Amino acid sequence: MTSGVQDDQAVLRVEHVSKQFGSRGMLSRAARGVNAVVDVSFSVARAEVVAIVGETGSGKTTLGNCVSGLLRPTAGRVWFENKDVAQDRQGRRSELRRKIQPVFQDPRSSLDPRWPVERTIREPLDACRIGTMRERRDKVATLMDRVGLPSFAGSRYPHQLSGGQQQRVAIAAALALDPELLVADEPVSALDVSVQAQILNLFESLRADLGLAILFISHDLSVVQHLSDRVLVMYAGRVVESGTVTQVFEHPVHPYTKALLDAIPAADPSRRHVPMPLKGEIGGAPAVETGCVFAARCPEAVAACTTTVPGETDFAPGHRASCLVAAAGRPAVPASASAAVPGIPDAQHPQPEGTSSANEEGLTA
Repeated sequence: MTSGVQDDQAVLRVEHVSKQFGSRGMLSRAARGVNAVVDVSFSVARAEVVAIVGETGSGKTTLGNCVSGLLRPTAGRVWFENKDVAQDRQGRRSELRRKIQPVFQDPRSSLDPRWPVERTIREPLDACRIGTMRERRDKVATLMDRVGLPSFAGSRYPHQLSGGQQQRVAIAAALALDPELLVADEPVSALDVSVQAQILNLFESLRADLGLAILFISHDLSVVQHLSDRVLVMYAGRVVESGTVTQVFEHPVHPYTKALLDAIPAADPSRRHVPMPLKGEIGGAPAVETGCVFAARCPEAVAACTTTVPGETDFAPGHRASCLVAAAGRPAVPASASAAVPGIPDAQHPQPEGTSSANEEGLTA
C-alpha cells in the first residue's frame, strides 16, 4: 500500500519494502520463510509525524528497523533524501545513519548501566569524533536542557533515574548527531500516563523547534491521535489502511481499524461498551496469498474475502484501504475494481432479487 506526501516534500520514502525471515524445520531441510513485512510503501515529510499502529506481531518494529538501517529489506528500497539507506558503501551508510536515529521502547535496556548520563549522551559524539572534548560536553549540557533534564543528572547512573528521565536520556542521545528523522518504537508504552504526556509534549516540541520528522510506532491509539499527522494501520505485515488522523479515527473503513478503535476504553466509566470481537490471533502473512490476510478474523468477511486478494481503494484524497467489503460499499468504485466481486454486492452491481445479501450469506462468525 502506498501512502504519503509528494516526492519533492518527502525526507523519507519507503518503496515496496518486504522483509522475510527464513527458518528451517527440525526434521526437514526445506527452508520456510516468515513474511514480517509485505510490500509496504509510504513517505514522511520534514516536521511530520507518521504513526504505525497494529497489534503485537503486525510487523511494526521490523518495518521501523528496515527504515533505520538495522535490518536490510528482502525486497524494496528505503530512500532518505534520495539516498538508499541499505546501500553497500560503508562510509555513506554511516553518514545516513547519523541522520536517522532510533528511540527504543525500554530505556533501561538501551542505556549502559555502568555509564553516567553525561557519557551516554556524549557517546555518539565520541564515536563520530565530532568536536573537541569541551565542545562535546557543552553540547551534552545543551541537549540535557532541551529534553528537560537537570544539570546534576549528568553524573547520575540509569538506575538512579525514573523511567521518564531514562527515556529523556535516550532521546538526548538520539539527538546528539543532529538527526533529521527519529524512529520512535513504542517510546512511551513503559511509562506512567502522566509521564507519557510529558514525553509526548517533548516529541511535539522537537518537531516544532527542530523540524524533525518522526516515525512513531505504537499500539496505543490515544497516544497516536494526540501526536501524529498521518496513520498507517498494519496487520500481518501489510498496511491495510492509511490516512490522516482525522480520516482514520473519525472515518475508518477497514474492519481491522474499526476493531482497534473499538477496543479503546471509554473515558466515562458509566458508559457500557462491548468492543467488537476478534476471534483468534494475528498470524504471519502466508507465502502465497489466496485472499485477505484478515479474513479469518474479520466480523464482516464474505466468501470472496477468502479467495480474492484485496487491492487498494481510495476513499478520500490520501485515505486508502485494502478491503473488498468496504470497496464494494463505496458510491463509486474505481476503474480497477469496476467489475463486481463475486459474493459482494455494491451500488453499481446490485444482487438479483431473491438472493441473500453478502453480509447475510458470507459473514464469518
